[in-house]
Amino acid sequence: MHVGFLGLGQMGAAIAERLQASGTRLHVYDPNEVALAPFVVRGAVDEASPRAVADAAEIVFACLPDAAVSERVAEEVAQGGAVRIYVEMSTIGSPALGRIAGRMHDRGITVLDCPVSGGPKGARAGTLTVIVAGPPPARDTVRPLLQQIGRSVFEVGDQPGQAQLMKLVNNLINAANMATAFEALVLGAKGGLDPAQMVDVINVSTGRNSATQDKVPKSVLTGSFDYGASLATMLKDVVLGLAEAEARDVPMWVHGSVEQLWRFGAQQGLGRADFTALIKVLEGWAGVEVRARPPS
Repeated sequence: MHVGFLGLGQMGAAIAERLQASGTRLHVYDPNEVALAPFVVRGAVDEASPRAVADAAEIVFACLPDAAVSERVAEEVAQGGAVRIYVEMSTIGSPALGRIAGRMHDRGITVLDCPVSGGPKGARAGTLTVIVAGPPPARDTVRPLLQQIGRSVFEVGDQPGQAQLMKLVNNLINAANMATAFEALVLGAKGGLDPAQMVDVINVSTGRNSATQDKVPKSVLTGSFDYGASLATMLKDVVLGLAEAEARDVPMWVHGSVEQLWRFGAQQGLGRADFTALIKVLEGWAGVEVRARPPS
């Protein structure tokens, strides 16, 4: 079976590497020739456009930066002659996903809504969480490929858009965890507590969360700020999550404040920075850094 892959950025490339390593015959497209080169060297077919990928592959994956790009690419893919299943891995929100699914349905193409969680490092390690929604026959067809990508594959429904909502629920919690952990750690550092010891205490206590257990030790205490996702991407997902809440008349008092902090970070020029760099905004206000102290 020939499989297409559109979008070889940080996340897309890592996912496509997993598929290619498993022996999948890939047809790839990305406007960045540098991103394409390693895949072509390993035997992938470099196609000239999304339409060309859809003319060559029955299953096409897309991992793209935002809803506007996703919808534009989907318009091209819908004209393809071979594609029968379109796997949208981008986090774009359920309204955009619904428009794509409707367009594909008109052309006899089934859409699987399939965002992932775990970042590029998780993708390369094969430990992603894969969230998928769509018609069961298409899920059955694509499931072996998804199992090559992720350790946990959750099938959350038959309707495209449900997986988008699940991903955004997760990312709203993730964004809030990071914001509150960063704020509290800055407070402790300002009061003279050892940052690394604070994290050790928290991680065996009730305040622990994914930020304190993973992101802070790896990318904040070390000062590397290289966890693997941009601040702008997190802000995008928070905004999409709040839009889902507004559409359903769900009040989001806490996450409204969380969105303001992430937006302020982007306005301070950190949009392209790693999302762990958000703590620098809080550190700047307090005049302190949350970093591991050198050994005495």
